[in-house]
Amino acid sequence: MIKRDLQQTVELLLTEQAAVTLLGPRQVGKTTLAHQIADTRESIYFDLENPEDAAVLGTPGDILSRYSDRLVILDEIQRIPGLFEPIRGLIDAYRREGHGTGKFLFLGSASIDLLRQTSETLAGRIAYRELGPLNLLETAGIQPGARDMLWIRGGFPNSFLAKSDRASMTWRRDFVRSYLERDIPQFDSRVPGETLRRFWTMLAHNQGSLLNASKLAAALAIDTRTLNRYLDLLVDLLLVRRLQPWHGNIKKRLVRSPKTYLRDSGMVHSLLGLTTLEEVLSHPVAGASWEGFVIENLLAVVPNWVQPFFYRTARGAEIDLVLEFSPDQRWAIEIKRTANRPQPSRGFTRVAKTSRRNGDWWSTPAGTVSDKETLLKRFRLTN
Repeated sequence: MIKRDLQQTVELLLTEQAAVTLLGPRQVGKTTLAHQIADTRESIYFDLENPEDAAVLGTPGDILSRYSDRLVILDEIQRIPGLFEPIRGLIDAYRREGHGTGKFLFLGSASIDLLRQTSETLAGRIAYRELGPLNLLETAGIQPGARDMLWIRGGFPNSFLAKSDRASMTWRRDFVRSYLERDIPQFDSRVPGETLRRFWTMLAHNQGSLLNASKLAAALAIDTRTLNRYLDLLVDLLLVRRLQPWHGNIKKRLVRSPKTYLRDSGMVHSLLGLTTLEEVLSHPVAGASWEGFVIENLLAVVPNWVQPFFYRTARGAEIDLVLEFSPDQRWAIEIKRTANRPQPSRGFTRVAKTSRRNGDWWSTPAGTVSDKETLLKRFRLTN
């Protein structure tokens, strides 16, 4: 059992808000985390994918009001969006009675629809946090070589903790198949599974590249509108990150297209058929895979209000990651994997200096850091 860093944050939020929503892709550990929290207090758990639990909540107001003294955990809450209205009434009643915090913990594997449903109904009554795959801080010290194992296998617990690289690869292939055959049709029945598999694999080949929707659509024999719908679905399921370009006051022509990253490096390697560290290092995707891996680890430990971007001029000068802490505080980060001590590129240095000169208030973390512990602790701010 690996303790998740987010557990303490969720427990704190439950002392401040009536409801907390924990978002994350399937099999990332949301249910396990919820049960760990439930072990510390009186709770009741409903799995809304279980027909029996869903049937019990046919009259949610009457049923849930019986558990006013417990934390109610609702798993896969997006399955029954009609629950939010009666829950709002219960929360308001609890508030009038003077005990309106820590009443509900929602777990969801699709972000956009769930956020829209809860924001419309439970505004001011709910907090959101995202649970991603395991990160370096959570897995540090488990065994020698844990960093590279996490990069190759990815952070889904069953994949990372598999007995061998081969067993990990088998789990990830089954995971992709399950999403294509069972999960995705529940969100959008119009998506052909084989077409989406090909698109998912194309995104793996183009890890960290600018999105060229027309080129990808032509390769799949679909129109760009359909392709963007497929991409929206993978983003909504928290499987793909669409990193937007940063635009400021710099008097340069800047790239406008987003970059796309599969959010779990293990999924990149699985879709490309790369099982071992040696296979990944000898493949052209190695650098982009490492870049996406570092980005996800950094975003797992910065405060949730920090906005991530990348920066690129039309001439190719680029900053891999821009972390915007506030309108007047941005960090510029360059990511490299090399046997030698990495040095920022000339383009990176030039862009950062130009940005400061134009009043965009950018800074770079002092020095160059290659050690994973030092790097992550530098960004480990309070969530």
